[in-house]
Amino acid sequence: MRRRPATECCEIRICVSPCSRKYILRTALQFSSFTWLKLQFPNAPSSLKRGRPPSFRHKENRLKRGFYTIMAAQFLSSLADNALLIAAIALLASLGAPEWQTPLLKLFFVVSYVLLAAWVGIFADSMPKGRVMFLTNFLKAVGCLLMLFGGHPLLAYAIVGIGAAAYSPAKYGILTELLPAEKLVIANGWIEGLTVGSIILGVVLGGVLIKPEIASPILSLFHLNAIGLTSFAEAAIFAITFVYVAASIVNLAIPDTGARYPKQKFDPIDSIRGFMTSCRLLWHDRLGQISLSVTTLFWGAGAVLQFLVLKWCDHALGMTLSEGAVMQAVVSLGIAVGAVLAAARVPLVKSLSVLPMGIIMGALVMCMAFFTRADAPAGGIEIFGQSLSWAVIIASIGMIAVGICAGFFVVPMNALLQHRGHVLMSAGRSIAVQNFNENLSILTMLGVYSLLIKLDLSVPATMLTFGGFVMVSMALVILKHHRNQREFDSTHLIGEEKRH
Repeated sequence: MRRRPATECCEIRICVSPCSRKYILRTALQFSSFTWLKLQFPNAPSSLKRGRPPSFRHKENRLKRGFYTIMAAQFLSSLADNALLIAAIALLASLGAPEWQTPLLKLFFVVSYVLLAAWVGIFADSMPKGRVMFLTNFLKAVGCLLMLFGGHPLLAYAIVGIGAAAYSPAKYGILTELLPAEKLVIANGWIEGLTVGSIILGVVLGGVLIKPEIASPILSLFHLNAIGLTSFAEAAIFAITFVYVAASIVNLAIPDTGARYPKQKFDPIDSIRGFMTSCRLLWHDRLGQISLSVTTLFWGAGAVLQFLVLKWCDHALGMTLSEGAVMQAVVSLGIAVGAVLAAARVPLVKSLSVLPMGIIMGALVMCMAFFTRADAPAGGIEIFGQSLSWAVIIASIGMIAVGICAGFFVVPMNALLQHRGHVLMSAGRSIAVQNFNENLSILTMLGVYSLLIKLDLSVPATMLTFGGFVMVSMALVILKHHRNQREFDSTHLIGEEKRH
């Protein structure tokens, strides 16, 4: 029998059975740049290194221009989203709103992802994606103006959420229209890497814009007092509106890919029925249910942690809102570090081994609940001209550790979920199911968190409750996985080919 060359065998192996590292790499790209990961994965699949085929070479400049434009628009839009959250929290405080309304901001933002999940994809395919992205960013700017001129912050933020929900499928869909298949992993990596950077910079920008030394000149320069805008939070939102406008203008420069789709029938009943079928399919899969449970818990817990960190910084460290926003960025930095570590250390076949990290994350949150400035030594150090107390340094280390645990266990779970969705259904339907469940978790957990605040539960008690819930939930997921394994060894399904 003829012996095949080693290179031929390698190529067949890659095509027939998805490489474990390929899937881990795909998810890790959502948290860091492709350049760094390429150094860590020199043996990545050849499809990640291959250039465009000859038929695409004459379009090289246009494709590059279009992709860079998409990256710029995504960065500006995500930057404004995260800065607006901090400014909206400050606006609620300036209006004297009850504290329990603060976490409802995120709830009102996310509700559109849940209620419109079955239809935003239809809207994104109804016209060129660049125009969809322009309209949705413009809608976000309208939400900012509504927040400034009489609309309740919660309702105005819900308008921004509608724009964000409709923006997401257009942002990812245009990549498949603009780029050849072998470039999609790299493209998604750069888009999501920029998104993580914009999250960190966005919360910092929001914290900076509400500072008196920044907001006061904005109020004076644009004579905002003449139109009834007097607070620092309103000055920040006014500035953020221009970021959305800038993102909309950049969207106009995105080239029309020429892709046109058959007009889809907007049938609410059929759309919902098909969507629920996809949900049942993924939840009944032995590996899908475990990975979906973890990612659903992660995003719900992450949304609560976003607000809980601000409250904890005020309670334990005496930080202002703008200073607490920096601590949010510290947690995001930890998540990015954990994601990169998972990408380098955990192959897809070992993805389920990271489940205990969720329990460790919950335990760390419970430990941080009791920490206060009084527990740290007096004094501190000076870094780049900024004085940092030991209390802030210790708190930052603790929050980075929480973020690292979160990033380390969610990246392999995301990769496993992507793989099972790819096997069981289309990637688009799988992402829609994932988004629906994760955002439903965000709504539920933020609702519970708002109730705890309304009941006047202390910050340490809330953190203990939160950390304990994460620990118990992850323990139940691990027990469910072990029970599944006793009935049927499902780990050999990792790497299975598509069924559809």
